[in-house]
Amino acid sequence: MSDKAKSNQQWGGRFSEPVDEFVARFTASIDFDKRLYHHDIMGSKAHARMLNKADILTAEELESIINGLIDIEGEIERGEFEWSVALEDIHMNIEARLTEKIGIAGKKLHTGRSRNDQVATDIRLWLRDEIDSILVELGRLQNGLAELADKENQTIMPGFTHLQVAQPITFGHHLRAWREMLVRDSSRMQDCRKRMNQSPLGSAALAGTTFPIDRNYTAELLGFDAPTANSLDSVSDRDFAIEFCSASALILTHLSRMSEELVLWTSQQFDFIEMPDRFCTGSSIMPQKKNPDVPELVRGKTGRVNGHLMSLLTLMKGQPLAYNKDNQEDKEPLFDAVDTVKDCLRAFADMIPHIKSKPENMRAATKKGFATATDLADYLVKKGVPFREAHEIVGKAVAYGLNEGKDLSEMTLNELQQFSAVIEDGVQDALSLEGCVSARGHIGGTGEHA
Repeated sequence: MSDKAKSNQQWGGRFSEPVDEFVARFTASIDFDKRLYHHDIMGSKAHARMLNKADILTAEELESIINGLIDIEGEIERGEFEWSVALEDIHMNIEARLTEKIGIAGKKLHTGRSRNDQVATDIRLWLRDEIDSILVELGRLQNGLAELADKENQTIMPGFTHLQVAQPITFGHHLRAWREMLVRDSSRMQDCRKRMNQSPLGSAALAGTTFPIDRNYTAELLGFDAPTANSLDSVSDRDFAIEFCSASALILTHLSRMSEELVLWTSQQFDFIEMPDRFCTGSSIMPQKKNPDVPELVRGKTGRVNGHLMSLLTLMKGQPLAYNKDNQEDKEPLFDAVDTVKDCLRAFADMIPHIKSKPENMRAATKKGFATATDLADYLVKKGVPFREAHEIVGKAVAYGLNEGKDLSEMTLNELQQFSAVIEDGVQDALSLEGCVSARGHIGGTGEHA
């Protein structure tokens, strides 16, 4: 790239002295926004085609611009492109190189647009593609959970509240609860994608342009549903980035909750599951250790994405309309949020299908906390006992069991009848773990998929 191209000729006419070298580095975004190159070139191709349609570019100029942009994209992908901090950002770097390659036609490309609407368009195009990738990973993880849940339909485990044994459930039912979280996550991502899929291109700096451009045409070329409605809002809106980070924070929150349970379940104290070795690490000094590093790291990365959401909310909260340089700070949090969510989902989607349950340990844990107490209360209610009385009766039976070291299912009929005369032979079926689980066949209950 020539020395002239390396200096910022795009806006330098107003200034009487060059920008300070430190300030040039401080204000440049090329180190991180160069990842937008494909979408910047995509937007420029559409803009050039629209300018030709509006008779602002000739057919020859359009062909020269399109071919030049194709060549530049090839240079970038081959690692041959020379990035310049002096040119500040991805837009000026590509435009300067285009002008260097094809001459004055390259300078005409910026007609009817500004870097303000250009970057807003680039980010939406890029994020739209990233959301599509995230939706694929979400779907893969959901499918993995569904398949594992089908295998574990009959695996009894304790359901917890307050991390205390509450009622017997199945491992499959628990896995389906995880999947429900992800179904909502997918819905939120799809909703975010739909809302952001409008084209800011043609809004120019803030007030539109006097050139006879066709915003509907560029929107159609780029796969947007429509152009944005207000030029001031178009260039300054970052709601879509905030909304994406909000949806991402919820995804990571859900993965973090799953991670916490995986960490607990792999501990010797629970010993409910076995995780594949390839998703764990050992200790440098304790040979016996098998650490669940992937879930632990995903749990830790949740704070990172939560922080990006707060960063963007804080970035936008005090900005007057329209575009301000503050908005350059939107990209690094957004980029890292995307990378983090994709990596965490991929790790889980790869790991979950290979988890092995330990049914004997899960069953033994279910028997430790009088998990069938609520089912005994329900049995009494069905015999005509008011629920509050049934609750008290079962509480006394539990106290007896604690003194005798017996679970409810281990008590004889005579032992149970000392608490209520309505208890009859057959109560043992109501107190068996399988009976409790399969009896809950109502919508959303543990027996629905049994």
